[in-house]
Amino acid sequence: MKPLIGISTYLEESTAWGVWELPAALLPAGYPRLVQRSGGTAVMLPPDDPEAAASVVARLDGVVIAGGPDVQPVRYGAETDPRTGPPALERDAWELALIEAALASGTPLLGICRGMQLLNVALGGTLVQHVDGHSSPVVGSFGSHAVKPVPFTRYGELVPEEFAVPTHHHQTVDRLGAGLTVSAFAADGTVEAVELPDPRPVLGVQWHPEMGEDTRVMSWLVRAASDRGAAVRAASLQAASEPDGRVGGGAARQ
Repeated sequence: MKPLIGISTYLEESTAWGVWELPAALLPAGYPRLVQRSGGTAVMLPPDDPEAAASVVARLDGVVIAGGPDVQPVRYGAETDPRTGPPALERDAWELALIEAALASGTPLLGICRGMQLLNVALGGTLVQHVDGHSSPVVGSFGSHAVKPVPFTRYGELVPEEFAVPTHHHQTVDRLGAGLTVSAFAADGTVEAVELPDPRPVLGVQWHPEMGEDTRVMSWLVRAASDRGAAVRAASLQAASEPDGRVGGGAARQ
């Protein structure tokens, strides 16, 4: 059984659909394709009632928080920089709730670009609202730069070499959230990956793996999701076979 990976989506007020202009929950196809190439089944998680996040995450094997608009600075106690873009309030609320539910339940979690930034905010960290040189000068395209792993981290084990990644962002981590470890840097010192230590299956990357060919980061998530899904199903079967302390449905021996 392929692990079920939920991916958060954009929510746009007006999008062209043939002759129609309608609101739409959207996700660039690179995200589900990367999940599929990595051995998982992808499902979309458009913004919803944050109170529903825990029950949604309970039905998933893994969660991806996708890239997108800037996080609202009030979420981390900052004034808005003029270069910070308009917030996506519904996404902020929903995705923070998804992150909190994944952390609470031990569900494997991968944050991509905005997703990494939001993970840091969820754990009490702050963001640099603008950095230069991490986006392509050509509108609508991705840039590329090398990312250097930190040895003996999860990311450093997944990708032990310095590696060029597809990138497009202007914000990044400032003060680290509680428990997070930096696991990759750019040449200018920009934080490029963060993670929680083992055994917590949580990783955030600043770049866009869905725009490249390398599957190592997503394959890690899918493997972790598969392992957790198998453990949850085994525990459920065990509990079903031993109700109320009985073995195999029979009466417990005195």
